[in-house]
Amino acid sequence: MKPFARPLTKRTRLLACGVLAASVVLAACGSPEQSVHEKSAAQQAALKPAGPKPVYGLPGMPPVENPKDIYAANRAGNLSPFMKTVKERIYVPNTNSNTVSVIDPASFQVVDTIETGTQPQHVVPSWDMKTLWVNNNRGHTLTPLDPLTAKRKAPDVEVHDPYNLYFTPNGKSAIVMASLDREIVFRDPQTMKRQHTEPVSCYGVNHADFSLDGRYFIVSCEFSAELLKVDTEKMKVVGQMKLPFEGAMPQDVKISPDGKTFYIADMMAHGMWVLDGEKFTTPKLLPTGKGCHGLYISRDSKEMYVPNRGEGSISVFDFAKNKLTKKWWLPDGGSPDMGGVSADGNVLWLSGRYDNEVYAIDTHSGVQLARIPVGGGPHGLAVYPQPGRYSLGHTGIFR
Repeated sequence: MKPFARPLTKRTRLLACGVLAASVVLAACGSPEQSVHEKSAAQQAALKPAGPKPVYGLPGMPPVENPKDIYAANRAGNLSPFMKTVKERIYVPNTNSNTVSVIDPASFQVVDTIETGTQPQHVVPSWDMKTLWVNNNRGHTLTPLDPLTAKRKAPDVEVHDPYNLYFTPNGKSAIVMASLDREIVFRDPQTMKRQHTEPVSCYGVNHADFSLDGRYFIVSCEFSAELLKVDTEKMKVVGQMKLPFEGAMPQDVKISPDGKTFYIADMMAHGMWVLDGEKFTTPKLLPTGKGCHGLYISRDSKEMYVPNRGEGSISVFDFAKNKLTKKWWLPDGGSPDMGGVSADGNVLWLSGRYDNEVYAIDTHSGVQLARIPVGGGPHGLAVYPQPGRYSLGHTGIFR
C-alpha cells in the first residue's frame, strides 16, 4: 500500500520555492563577510605586479638566474671555488709571433711567454672554465692552457681553421668559427671531434653571442657584411641578412642584459648595429668611433665598453639611457682591440693590435693605468679568473 501523500497547497509550494532559492543563493555566494574577503583578495592579486616569465632554455642549459639580467652571475668577486684557486693573469695571443704573452696584472709585467701554433687569434675559456684554448688559426690546432699553473696543459689538438671558438649554453658542443673554410663546425667540447659541419654562404664567420634562452645565436660575417641566425639545437642556419652599409665589416657580437637586443661592432661602419634577434629585421647603426671593434659588459650590467681601434678610444654605452655617455682616449693613441674586464670590474684590459702592446684602463675614470709591450699582433686576450657559472667562449662570455 502506497503511503498517503497530501497534495501541496499553493502556500506550501511558495514556501518551498523560497527556501530552495535562498539555499541556492547562499551556496553560490557564501556569507557577506566571505564575499567581501574573496573580492578583496582578487583585487590584490590583480594589483600585484607579475613576476618575470620563466625562461624555457635550451635543453640541458643551466637555468637563467634573472630574466631581466642575463649577466646576473657575473657580479664582481662572484668566483666559483675553482676560480678562487686560479692565478690572476692576462693571456695575450700574439698572432704574428706565434706566442701567448702572460701578464701579471698586479705588476703590469709580462711574466711568461708560451709557444703556440701558427697565428694564435683568441684565448678562449672552455665551457667548464677549467681550460683556456688558444685558437691557432693557420696552424690548424688548439693549444690548451691550464689556468691553475698559467702553463701549457697538454699537446695541441688538431682542429682545422679555428679562427674563433664558442660553446653551446648546455655545454654539449664546442663551435668552431672556421672563417676561411666557410663553415660553422660543432665539435665535442672535450675531444674536439666533429659532431656536425654547417656550411655557410657568407665570408668570414667570425664572432657570435647567444640569445637569453640559448636556443639561437647571432654570427657576424666579416668579409661579406652579413649576419647569420643559427638554431643551436638543430645546428642549422635559419636566417641570413646583408647589412645596409656599403663596405661594412661586422666584428664582435654582444647581447643586452635584458636579452632583447644584440649589438654588433662594425669597424668600417664605425659603430654598433642594433639588432632585434627574435625578429631578425634590418638593424640600425649607432655611431661610436672609427674602427669600432670589441664589446664588453661592466660588472654591474649597466654599461658596455666599446673599443674603437681606428682612433685609439673607448666609447661607453649606458643600457638604461640607451645612449653613449662617455668616450675615453688613450693618451698616446693606440689600437684597442679585443679583451675583457677584471674579476673585480675595476680594469678593462685590451690588446693593441697594431702597436704590439696591451692597455689597462680604469673602468671608473677611463684613465690608462698601464701600457705593456708584448709580441707582434696581439689580438683576442683573455682575463682570468672570471665570475660566472659557465663560458660561452670567445675571449670570455660568461653567464
